[in-house]
Amino acid sequence: MNRPVSGTLHHVELWVPDLDRAVASLGWLLEALGHTPYQHWAAGRSWRLGPTYLVVEQSPALTADRHDRCRPGLNHLAFHVEDAAAVERLAEESQHHGWHLMFPDRHPYAGGPQHCAAYLENDDGFEIELVALRT
Repeated sequence: MNRPVSGTLHHVELWVPDLDRAVASLGWLLEALGHTPYQHWAAGRSWRLGPTYLVVEQSPALTADRHDRCRPGLNHLAFHVEDAAAVERLAEESQHHGWHLMFPDRHPYAGGPQHCAAYLENDDGFEIELVALRT
């Protein structure tokens, strides 16, 4: 593996209220995007793509039972996808894996007319944006 570029993300860790729900929704989506399972322990899992990985962990130190993207902290994660067809395919399939389409009346241009994306929220309040760059 080539040495990562200094300043790029090493990993992101999300604390989740229910590990099984996180694996069902976030794990499915990460694998659909090309990430592979990386680490596995009683309270957590991780998936890797290149040198970067994403962790979900059900920590006993949690102070709430749901993520609130409107509070200070993480609002959402955004991932590149191949094209507009992939945005549509993943948005459709995501509904079977604990995701709900946000802003359905403006989909897939909720971010503006030149921004093709699906904004998804899972049952624990985490938001994911799937972005297809327009050429």
